[in-house]
Amino acid sequence: MDMRDRIKEKLQGKIKDWQEKSVKRIYFSIDKNDIFKVAQVCFKELELRFITATGTDMPEHFEMLYHFSNDPAGEIFSVRVLLEDKLKPEIESITPLFPGAEWIEREVWELLGINFKGHPNLKKLLLGEDWPENEYPLRNKSDSNNK
Repeated sequence: MDMRDRIKEKLQGKIKDWQEKSVKRIYFSIDKNDIFKVAQVCFKELELRFITATGTDMPEHFEMLYHFSNDPAGEIFSVRVLLEDKLKPEIESITPLFPGAEWIEREVWELLGINFKGHPNLKKLLLGEDWPENEYPLRNKSDSNNK
């Protein structure tokens, strides 16, 4: 059974959308409340390597992508989560699973204002101490919720 089928089997009922951008680049969407469990299954049961996470400010929502690699096959699986609350975007931290996720979650929090519930050390990483609180440099400038 290939990794696509294994993911679909293990995450049955949690996958909302599946897109194969190329032979080795697959995206699937889940509910934000499922991120910790999905990340846990990908890492511990399917033995996918966590690469990184990325956050993007979209016109109607924020998007978090959690990138996992199936190294033997050269495949990248990106787990897409939409955060529809533009005023108070938040998602559960995956740092308890991947201590290395601490910095990327801090970066996304600092630059986009997405809160990671349960993060052990959510504090500034890149911006100076004099940077205005509640101002996020990677938010869409036309977004009235930037402040």
